[in-house]
Amino acid sequence: MPKPKKHVFVCTQNRQPGHPRGSCQQNNCSAVVDEFMLEFQSRDLHVNYALTFTGCIGPCGSGPSVLVYPEGVMYGKVTRQDVKAIIDEHLLGDQPVERLKVPADIW
Repeated sequence: MPKPKKHVFVCTQNRQPGHPRGSCQQNNCSAVVDEFMLEFQSRDLHVNYALTFTGCIGPCGSGPSVLVYPEGVMYGKVTRQDVKAIIDEHLLGDQPVERLKVPADIW
């Protein structure tokens, strides 16, 4: 695979219920992962973009978290319904989805 245009990281961190930091898994990151996989496969995005599922990437209280490089844009509280916007607007359109970005004091 050649160097990707963008690299999407989706947090799948799981911690025990009641942990003070929480986790993306407790906030249904599985649905986000499934939707990214579906979209990447159906649109053949793996040709130009990379998708990686990862452990904790930071703002646990704002999960599910998605991080897009090379811009370093962090999205928080991402839902299955938000995935198409991230792909269409950010990956393909080069415009971050402002409504999903975590506040500057977090990232």
